[in-house]
Amino acid sequence: MSKIDALEFVPALDLKQQHESLANEIDDAMREVLSQTSFILGPQVKAFEERIANFVGCTQALGLASGTDALRLAFAALEVGNGDEVITTPFSFIATANTITRSGATPVFVDIDPVTFNLDVAKLESALTSKTRAIVPVHLYGQPCNMEEILRFCRAHNLWVIEDCAQAIGSTWDGHQVGTFGHVGCFSFYPTKNLGAYGDAGMVVCNDRKLADRLNLLRNHGCEQKYVADKLGFNSRLDSLQAAILGVKLNYLDSWNDRRRRLAARYNSLLASLPQVTPPAEGPAAHAVYHQYTIRAEGRDQLKSFLQESGIAPTTSLLRPGIW
Repeated sequence: MSKIDALEFVPALDLKQQHESLANEIDDAMREVLSQTSFILGPQVKAFEERIANFVGCTQALGLASGTDALRLAFAALEVGNGDEVITTPFSFIATANTITRSGATPVFVDIDPVTFNLDVAKLESALTSKTRAIVPVHLYGQPCNMEEILRFCRAHNLWVIEDCAQAIGSTWDGHQVGTFGHVGCFSFYPTKNLGAYGDAGMVVCNDRKLADRLNLLRNHGCEQKYVADKLGFNSRLDSLQAAILGVKLNYLDSWNDRRRRLAARYNSLLASLPQVTPPAEGPAAHAVYHQYTIRAEGRDQLKSFLQESGIAPTTSLLRPGIW
């Protein structure tokens, strides 16, 4: 096969193309921030927080420096720490387990459902101990977890639910947005996400004002008023430039997610006749947003090589596999 010209190579993600389509709007939004010189927790942050709360359907939303910090602050606010165990999936980005460990708690891994790649709810009971304090379901690749069964389990055992929605903004289970089922929902706006910033950025959402107040205190050095620290906190605040950029992009998120779903349906149709390939499948009440379109395939490495030789960039990482 002839060597593919670099200009014809199809990347796994093209952020430049997306930026060029929004460049004028984003430039205007950034100029407004620069003219106001309110760079930390400025009006753009407050406006974006209110829009995200409205978008997902919750009462509280707080912008943070990253999706990792969203998880980290959630554990701190719920006082999950030393001696506690947290049930989660081993099949996720390292931040999920890292933040549990950093809190002082121990991650307890439950295997995944091989169809959805999410937590296998049938295995939750076997992971439960007297030390279990919380569960972190991860809506991997934009595929929502079975939150009905997870909530039933957690209510029966009085556990905190911290949703890792880093890849799943806009996805729903039974008509409700992910991030709104548990006590805290944690979102990432890393540039590659469906809603991506121009750097690191994140968000926590909840429906508990007192919990939101604790999270707000934690993100700002533990200070309720300037230079007066009431408790040990963090420096994790969404800056105004990122909020302005994300505010522009949020206008397009629904249409982008709809397009991802249409493309996923097309892939499913085209791959249906290939017995060597298993396309992704959604749960019975799921509406996925396909942050990744992930398949399982026989001869994974050979398929990867073939796609690369054909000018297509697949991903085969164990963390973000395009092909199993």
